[in-house]
Amino acid sequence: MRRKPVAVLFTLLLALAGAGLCLLIGTPLPWMIGPLLATACASVAGAPTAAWRPLGNAGQWIIGTALGLYFTPQVTALVGSLWWAIGLAIAWALGLGWVFGGWLQRVNAPHMPSVPAPMMRATSYFAGAIGGASEMTLLAERAHARTDLVAASHSLRLLLVTVTIPFAMQFSGLHGLDLNPPVLRAVHGPGLALLALVTAAGAWLMHRLGRTNPWFMGPLLAAMGLTMGGISLSGIPSWLSNAAQLLIAVGLGVRFSRAFLYAAPRWMASVMLGTLGMLAVSVVFAWLLAQTTGLPLATLILGTSPGGIAEMAITAKVLQLGVPVVTAFQVCRLVAVLVLVAPLYHWLYPAQQNPPD
Repeated sequence: MRRKPVAVLFTLLLALAGAGLCLLIGTPLPWMIGPLLATACASVAGAPTAAWRPLGNAGQWIIGTALGLYFTPQVTALVGSLWWAIGLAIAWALGLGWVFGGWLQRVNAPHMPSVPAPMMRATSYFAGAIGGASEMTLLAERAHARTDLVAASHSLRLLLVTVTIPFAMQFSGLHGLDLNPPVLRAVHGPGLALLALVTAAGAWLMHRLGRTNPWFMGPLLAAMGLTMGGISLSGIPSWLSNAAQLLIAVGLGVRFSRAFLYAAPRWMASVMLGTLGMLAVSVVFAWLLAQTTGLPLATLILGTSPGGIAEMAITAKVLQLGVPVVTAFQVCRLVAVLVLVAPLYHWLYPAQQNPPD
């Protein structure tokens, strides 16, 4: 459906107002939480909200570039030494998603008799997997699941995690691993232009290769390559980073609608309760990792939380809670889930595969 320019402009102004309100009252991550809540509430209320995909891509591009600038050779060595902890976090995410999917199946299947058992199993499994919303929805479609329920569950999970964790971090007083290279503070016009060209080339290459999240992963990897090689072109202006947060938040907020709220209330309630449960047990897992790695608890909570990579990395960036470690944990989990979640489904439930139409 073609997006109307007026609706896009209205949504951006609404998001800007939400950010301004959060700045006024002093909430954490005002440029992400304010626009996210403003656009989500307006969308549920039936307001004509809309997002323009190129703007969302631009937000991903800027944030991916900014995060890549943290990976100095010294920081990269630190992250590399944590390979075993990252491996444990991947196994944890896969197991946690499987348990969450089982919870959704047990709570909802008896109350949805119209949904065939194989379809319900696939729906619950992919809705519980801790991965990107678009990627999990695509995999769910291939498994003949209810894609509307899968997409709704991931949208709600991201909303809850994105709003809950920053507030918890700000009010808990926890401190993270503050690794801020000098390049992050120095902005040079020509260097910034060259950095934009290099990272845009990374996004284009990832898109051509058909990789997931090309506008985030491409710039991230390109900026990481430069920084790890000791090449410092420029930092990212704070106003540009704030604008990118707003654009990413708008892309998430407009997913919600009045139909989304009323379509399956029991399903959404179970997703909400299960997400809060995942957050609680993830804190325990992060605490155990903190005891063995010596890293700050706040950094590991962000690295192992069931949120999105961009949202959790932005939280680490704004609150200075250890961007490289959080990004490494989240990126490795994202890749592992994308590669493993579908084969694991076919291995775990071979007798319940839904035959093609």
